[in-house]
Amino acid sequence: MISFSRADDSVFGRWWWSVDRVMLLAFLTMIAFGILMSMAATPMVANKIGIDRFYFLRRHLIYIVPSLAIIFIISTLDDSGIKKISVIIFFLSMMLTAATILYSPGIKGAKRWLSVFGFSIQPSEFTKPAMAIITAWLISKQNKFPNFKGKLIATVMVAMFVALLVLQPDIGMIVVTIAIWFCQLFLGGIPIIFVLIMVIGSACVMVLGYGMLPHVANRIDRFLNPDIGDHYQINRSLEAFSHGGLFGVGPGEGIIKKHLPDAHSDFVFAVLGEEFGFFVCIFVVLLIAFIVVYGMFKAIKENSLFSIIASVGLLSQFGLQSFINIASTLHILPTKGMTLPFISYGGSSMIALSISVGMILALARHKPISYEEH
Repeated sequence: MISFSRADDSVFGRWWWSVDRVMLLAFLTMIAFGILMSMAATPMVANKIGIDRFYFLRRHLIYIVPSLAIIFIISTLDDSGIKKISVIIFFLSMMLTAATILYSPGIKGAKRWLSVFGFSIQPSEFTKPAMAIITAWLISKQNKFPNFKGKLIATVMVAMFVALLVLQPDIGMIVVTIAIWFCQLFLGGIPIIFVLIMVIGSACVMVLGYGMLPHVANRIDRFLNPDIGDHYQINRSLEAFSHGGLFGVGPGEGIIKKHLPDAHSDFVFAVLGEEFGFFVCIFVVLLIAFIVVYGMFKAIKENSLFSIIASVGLLSQFGLQSFINIASTLHILPTKGMTLPFISYGGSSMIALSISVGMILALARHKPISYEEH
């Protein structure tokens, strides 16, 4: 157990005594599970595409180093620092997200990735945490200065991002973005009539998406009607859970992953189910639930409206992304192409999640004095 004197005035010492170590341990456990699952799932995928079997594992381990550094650095910031870095991340990631529409080669019908120095990045992943912070900032600002149109600005900002996601398209991220925006506006206080309008509007958007975007219609049709389209991956996924049973077949002993093209990313939970079984899957689900619920209980104790709305937004992103991935793997929802936080392989996802975690830990730090909202 790491121990530091309370008299230690170094950056690390001050951080250690102010950070929420329970939440930190929970996130580190998720990262450890990610290493374990990368060892289990990625070699088989690498073999199938004809590259070195440890290619994905090495890259996963490489991504962990900057991820841990990002978590530490951002978690040392105060509210003002978090706001500043979020503005920078938001504008850079929005520009790069727009660039994907023009320059992305397209993968599986979607233009979401850019190649930078040999690494594939998904810029929209970085917009999510920055947007949650900026939205919370704008809403809390309007609460303090009623004439300031913070909620309107936040709505326009979200609409711009959603428009870019429609062009990619990335329906899963659209759902998460709109849900978090609605959640944060609700916390900031909106009339009930506006809530009804937003619910009806969201339903209309889903109907329009089904009618106008063949990619969306195809996924929904295949989900609702098992006789339509290719269900190869989801069938193998369900087979993996059945084969794993309660206790799993053992680390590295899974066979279904040999037939799952996305075993290391979208369907990593299926590999977990086959090799480690039902009880370990439940542990991971409970760990995610603990992070979200514990973090929200911490948030509501804050005196700062900004901290409350920002923390709830970031934690909701984490929880909703996890739910969508797991539910898709279990065929509860249509497949969305969304990673399981820290456990799925994916550099952009891991770095973006590290930014989110750093922000969550920064907002949850023990504050010796009350913060004045800016």
